[in-house]
Amino acid sequence: MRRRPEVCFSKIKEPHFFTLADLRDASDAEVPTMLMELYVDRFFPHREAATELLAEGSVSYLYAPERLRPMLKVWPNAKFIIALRDPFAMLPSVHQRLLFQGDEVVKDFASAWRLQKARREGRSIPRSCIDARQLQYLEVARLGEHVRRMFATVGRENCHVILFDDLQNDPTSTYLELLEFLGLEDDGFRDFSVNRPSRSFRYGWLQRLLKRPTFLTKNALAGQSFKYRFAAAPAKPSSLIERALTRARRKLLKWNQRVVKTHNLPPELQEEIRELLSDDVQGLAKLIGRDLSHWLGGKSDDGLSKMTPEISRRASSAA
Repeated sequence: MRRRPEVCFSKIKEPHFFTLADLRDASDAEVPTMLMELYVDRFFPHREAATELLAEGSVSYLYAPERLRPMLKVWPNAKFIIALRDPFAMLPSVHQRLLFQGDEVVKDFASAWRLQKARREGRSIPRSCIDARQLQYLEVARLGEHVRRMFATVGRENCHVILFDDLQNDPTSTYLELLEFLGLEDDGFRDFSVNRPSRSFRYGWLQRLLKRPTFLTKNALAGQSFKYRFAAAPAKPSSLIERALTRARRKLLKWNQRVVKTHNLPPELQEEIRELLSDDVQGLAKLIGRDLSHWLGGKSDDGLSKMTPEISRRASSAA
């Protein structure tokens, strides 16, 4: 979407604004001004008069949809793209992303999974973790419950669900359906090669220092995304020293980075997760009108699970 001239994508891909800033107590008169000053002007300063859509990619909104209500007072027809994947593939990926960002420190997913109870009680939470709720992997994987709440909050007609299965098997059709939902013309784009493989690192302490700097080092070592999200005001133009530090930080991150191989979950853990998520997956299947039985098998499906005719008609008319 960032390529499209009609779309202005946020300065940073995932600002998480509505998750971090709870505006539900603001009055109806205050909300428009607050959104313009704190959200639009901050994260979309490069927008142009001809811009048709403002877009961003904060995954956290799926887990806190109620915090979007103030936004709906200003933009009642806002559209939401919900991307979902098989929990058995998603959970190790989420764990790896949290490791890479510095929010998680336990390298083995099965060990991190066993720490959920302790972490709910406030124990074994890494100091570098910004939001400990991310470490509750079972709750993260309850996609059916999260989608149900999202539909209830923003309206089913304003949501477009994309399954990773479809993106893998038929990216062109998936892209064209998304454009139809957004009311955009087909631009002929068809390059759907992998943009960024899963990433790991050489040294965890260095990754956390650069990705989740401490209070004493954040001014020098924090990246632009970190500063944009958490600074009291939008970042000012960088000095020569700050630009030099930024370049050095990027080089260190690149040197510390390596591609990680995906690993299957142990069979006994698969069985445990399957039992815990069975009802949720079945509920999600009913919500979106898709056959997700292959998810409960703990492995990817080679074929597409097609929409029912009723859901297909509803999705095509949502735009």
